[in-house]
Amino acid sequence: MPEVTIHIGGRGFEVSCQEGEESYLHSAAKMLDDEAQVLSDQIGRMPEARMLLMAGLMLADKTAAVEDRIKEVEAELAERVQELEALKNAPPPEPERIEVAVVPPQVTESLAELAARTEALAQQVEEQAAS
Repeated sequence: MPEVTIHIGGRGFEVSCQEGEESYLHSAAKMLDDEAQVLSDQIGRMPEARMLLMAGLMLADKTAAVEDRIKEVEAELAERVQELEALKNAPPPEPERIEVAVVPPQVTESLAELAARTEALAQQVEEQAAS
């Protein structure tokens, strides 16, 4: 079991940890040291036990706030998952009905006949104008 020296509040501590967990221990010690530094800057020198207690309480307070926030986010996520499931299980919307006018063949034929007559009249007018 490795022995690691950590520094908290300017004091060194020998601590044992599991093989491979040294980096986690150093990371946790840094967090505790950061809180101890805040206390030291605000209050000054204090007994080791009190400094560790206060720094631990400050970290516990931050942890509790993070846990509360995690619960809020998990509740919001659960709501969104529920909404998503409701949307997935909802029946598809009714298709929008669009009516397109259909021109009967008689109208098309009549229009073609009118166009032909108009062209014939236009040609007669041109011929009379030319003579």
